[in-house]
Amino acid sequence: MGNFKYLCVDFLFTCLGLVFLLLDIVLDILAAVSFYQEKAYVCLSMLVLFLVVSSVLVQAFSWLWYSYEDFQRWTKVEKYLSLTQLKLLHVLQLGIYFRHAGVVEVSVQSLTLKPSSSEGLAVFLSHDLSMLRLIETFSESAPQLVLMLTIFLQQGQLDVVTVLKAIGSASAIAFTVTTYHRSLRSFLPDKEKQEMSSSVVYFIWNLLLISSRLTALALFASVLPCFIFTHFFCSWLVLFFFAWQAKTDFMDSPLGEWLYRATIGLIWYFHWFNVVDGRTRDRTLLYHGYILLDICFLCGLWCWKIRTEMTEFYVIGLAVSVVVVYILGLLFKILYYRCYHPNLSKEQLKGGTPEQAFAADETDFPFIVAIIMNGDTDISDRSLPSPPAPDIKLNKRMRKLAENFYS
Repeated sequence: MGNFKYLCVDFLFTCLGLVFLLLDIVLDILAAVSFYQEKAYVCLSMLVLFLVVSSVLVQAFSWLWYSYEDFQRWTKVEKYLSLTQLKLLHVLQLGIYFRHAGVVEVSVQSLTLKPSSSEGLAVFLSHDLSMLRLIETFSESAPQLVLMLTIFLQQGQLDVVTVLKAIGSASAIAFTVTTYHRSLRSFLPDKEKQEMSSSVVYFIWNLLLISSRLTALALFASVLPCFIFTHFFCSWLVLFFFAWQAKTDFMDSPLGEWLYRATIGLIWYFHWFNVVDGRTRDRTLLYHGYILLDICFLCGLWCWKIRTEMTEFYVIGLAVSVVVVYILGLLFKILYYRCYHPNLSKEQLKGGTPEQAFAADETDFPFIVAIIMNGDTDISDRSLPSPPAPDIKLNKRMRKLAENFYS
């Protein structure tokens, strides 16, 4: 099997991700200042809660993943930090930013050095970053968008500009999911590479499903704001239970695995996410059926609460539109799986068999990365550990997710 290739389009996605990350920080600060100036302290508290919970969650995963790799630091940016400094950065909620800087560093090297000795490392590091951004998106950006839509609905500001802003925010969320999808694509054999059109269709169905779900939650929260927390907690408990029953095996420690399952429950509250390999059609149908019924329930309650305040045609039309958009998203999802999605076995994915892929333990993997970084291809020294195949330059966590998605 061929080595992992880091393409120019992947570098573009990395740079766009950095831009969105910085823009998100600026927008969070502006939103917090705006709430404070308007004396909307409840909304300000909710915003701060989303930011704190999301940041702590992301930093916890980042630190756990460093610990699983014996705190190996592969980039110059990371090597400037001692273990104490790295730990302090995560405590100060800054760890992910140094991860991002390291990915940009090796991404530039992989594109400027010909032949590049950093190409496999760039793919390896970008995988973890894409997963961290996905967690951040559904623990911060999605709840924030629900909050903003709820405020607009309560204030009656649902004009064209507001709708465009909401679509833009939902598009940013769908873009993050698409970036995660592109990370999984790096595990496909060259002959199974998907065209850019597959990413477009993938983006569209994610945008439609996410937009419908978040709009339904905002409609419900606009008329029953206190009950949205009850709805979230009860739904999260059910989803967390199913994540536990799925017997996920993603993290390398029991505590990390329970944290991962709790996070899966959070992501499932907004969007579907594959957590186990094998045929997941029944689980997917069950999930989408549950979410579709929940959307109908939320929109129905909204119609019932405001039927005397607004014209009946407008109310029913908006509620039906939300449901139709979700169904349309499901149709685009079916289109993607029928026309673009390759079904492969674990052995067909890059990295060889699962046993070979997960053989990159603390003994062999640093040896391989050292070869990548130094550009040294002479591995005839038998005094060193015998390295695995060259394709072992992979992220075993993301390979598990690729198995969940493609097999």
